[in-house]
Amino acid sequence: MRAPPQTWANNLGAFRIGMPALDRFPSGVWSKLVNRHSRKPSLELMAYGDPMGHLPFREAIAEYLNTVRAVRCDASQILVTTGSQQALQMCAHVLLDANERVWMEEPGYPGARQAFMGAGARLVPVPVDQEGVDVAEGIRRGRGARVVYITPSHQFPLGVTMSAARRMQLLNWATRNGAWIVEDDYDSEYRSGGRPIASLQGLDTDERVIYAGTFSKVIFPALRLGYVVVPKDLVPAFFHARDAADTFSSTLYQMVMTDFIREGHFARHIRKMRTLYVERRTALLEAIQRHLRDKLEVIGTEAGMHLVALLPPGVDDVAISIKAARHGVSARPLSPCYASPPARGGLILGYGGADIPEILEGVRKLARCI
Repeated sequence: MRAPPQTWANNLGAFRIGMPALDRFPSGVWSKLVNRHSRKPSLELMAYGDPMGHLPFREAIAEYLNTVRAVRCDASQILVTTGSQQALQMCAHVLLDANERVWMEEPGYPGARQAFMGAGARLVPVPVDQEGVDVAEGIRRGRGARVVYITPSHQFPLGVTMSAARRMQLLNWATRNGAWIVEDDYDSEYRSGGRPIASLQGLDTDERVIYAGTFSKVIFPALRLGYVVVPKDLVPAFFHARDAADTFSSTLYQMVMTDFIREGHFARHIRKMRTLYVERRTALLEAIQRHLRDKLEVIGTEAGMHLVALLPPGVDDVAISIKAARHGVSARPLSPCYASPPARGGLILGYGGADIPEILEGVRKLARCI
């Protein structure tokens, strides 16, 4: 699908997706932790780092994932990355040879599509319904696939959660066929209806799942820290891929994040943001109902930091996105998330990084555009 010239990415307010509430970040606490390590930097901080990542940071990540996401791992399996995009690129590099098949959710995350296409993979679009990716259809379309890419806890962009039956069906198929599953858990912390959904990786008894996460949507995007949980047999291959890419991530920020997690600041920040995002999502839904109820059909409102709003049939979502950008509104079009033109276009509206006045004004501007 054609995409707009990234006009939706130039705005920091309404409705940039993947943008956390930077105005609510505990910058005072963060500054003190940065000063703690940078005032008198240690030799370890200034020297070359381990391509797998700073060991105390990996230990903190493993403990967090064990407790909160039911991920089964230890620090030796954690590989620190510069974010989820680098994690996907390394998965493509390590797991695939040219022309091997990869299941991709339809619609799905364009960044994953770029990563796997860059490795020369053959992409197999598999439709998503109310239970998540349609595994039976994936088997029919993509028999012999080497990799499956999924976002099971909060499907991007539609927001559905993969059902337990589909999860077991996919794991059983991957085990029988020697396929790998790449689980992208990009924003599962922000689920309003109770605790976050447990990871698919935690159900995997045959080590077929590579689990990827990021701190960019929880802390701030410029942090550039993410991670991959790698099956033990694949650790050497991922180590060499990371070493070849850019050697290691910033040791300073890894040390700071270690303290941020271990001293409880991370958990407190997540709790506060979960409440805040419910408030901002509610404000967005009410504003859409007030100004655009006859123009937008909202889906995917239960979790995360964005929702999808379908446009009337025949309305060009890319054109709407470009027009909105001229009014200072970031409304990412839905159609580029599809491999083939969808029956209806739509807009992906992020509410994490915009306060309520910005959300209300953004909806009024969007109404004029549509």
